[in-house]
Amino acid sequence: MKILFISLGCDKNLVDSEVMLGMLAEKGYTLTDDETQADVIVINTCCFIHDAKEESIETILEMAQYKEQNLKALIVAGCLSERYKDEILKEIPEIDAVLGTTSYDSIVEAVEAALAGKTYEHYESIDYLPDHPEVKRVVTTGSHMAYLKIAEGCDKKCTYCIIPKIRGRFRSVPMDELLQEAQRLASDGVKELVLVAQEVTLYGKDRTGKKELPALLRKLCRIEGIEWIRLLYCYPEEVTDELIDVMKTEEKICHYIDIPIQHSENRILQRMGRRTSREDLLEVIGKLRQAMPDIAIRTTLISGFPGETEEDHQGLMEFVKECRFERLGVFTYSQEEDTVAAEFEDQVPEEMKERRRDEIMTLQQQISFEHTEEMVGKVIKVMIEGYLYEDDIYVGRSYMDAPKVDGCVFVNSPEELMTGDFVYVKITQGKEYDVIGDVTYEFTK
Repeated sequence: MKILFISLGCDKNLVDSEVMLGMLAEKGYTLTDDETQADVIVINTCCFIHDAKEESIETILEMAQYKEQNLKALIVAGCLSERYKDEILKEIPEIDAVLGTTSYDSIVEAVEAALAGKTYEHYESIDYLPDHPEVKRVVTTGSHMAYLKIAEGCDKKCTYCIIPKIRGRFRSVPMDELLQEAQRLASDGVKELVLVAQEVTLYGKDRTGKKELPALLRKLCRIEGIEWIRLLYCYPEEVTDELIDVMKTEEKICHYIDIPIQHSENRILQRMGRRTSREDLLEVIGKLRQAMPDIAIRTTLISGFPGETEEDHQGLMEFVKECRFERLGVFTYSQEEDTVAAEFEDQVPEEMKERRRDEIMTLQQQISFEHTEEMVGKVIKVMIEGYLYEDDIYVGRSYMDAPKVDGCVFVNSPEELMTGDFVYVKITQGKEYDVIGDVTYEFTK
């Protein structure tokens, strides 16, 4: 039996998909990337914002058409099925099995039931934490890097966010399970671990009452074969002096941090239910830059949140100018049902949201160009990720670039390089987000 897997949404969802792939592979199922050859299609869905929900529904309907040809079973898992558990089978009867966000460890049973012609539904409590320490994930990001999901759920309850209602409260994965998984990944050739969760900075507090991310990082740094460790999704109010010190002193930890601040103006931050102020944000950013002058800080912002005035928008623009983030993305506010902010009366018109987003991104593009220009002449360590035959050039990432969301380093090399090789590159040209350079002869494989 051939199974096609489609994973939508975030990298945390991708980890769940890779676990499901591992479970199916252990049972002898063959994986395919050709929907015309698949006996079973599994779609792990997202519905964080309206556009993600639409993409999930469109993908399900598109794949359902193959039931008229070769497809024997269509299975839907993840956030969309959790959020609309009472409607999804009624609205899309082509679906044969449905799994909620915390029941993905039942994927084998779902496939078997669907192939037997039975409709299958399985929902666990959203506060359940699946236990799969022995499952060997099928890593889909290449043999050189992998995501390590260290926790599930969120307790923050931001007014615009649906995540707590579909992913549950914050639950940390036991540290020994994470270390076992990281060791297994390293043994398979993974060199970069990217730590993810809805919020990585609170890791361990639900279990021990103490933030244990620094302790976890120190232990991960001791694993042979791992060369880079990267942090995504760090809430600014939870970035402690201890965490900054570990990032500064442990050589394997990239001087890179993703801190989604969403806004800078205190009135909007309060309406968002955020737990920081403009002053708090400036303080933590200042601490990070003082401890690690070469740090790359990524953030995300929301434009057009309900009640945002032109003055608030201009204040955010000034904040971006002052902080000069190395990496920044902007999303227009999405009015999500069942969230507090959706009921606010002072919704911002869509065209105004988009204008404000575009203004911030235009400003950031200039900042990004200046950052890349400053890289010219420097030598940086780069992980090779591929080769462009038509241009005769390698593509890689520096410590400043997270997979899929940041820029690239284009590398000229007189010698053949392989995916996962680390090389030292002298930057010769900058072009807004990306840089181009030549391999020096101090490269490592």
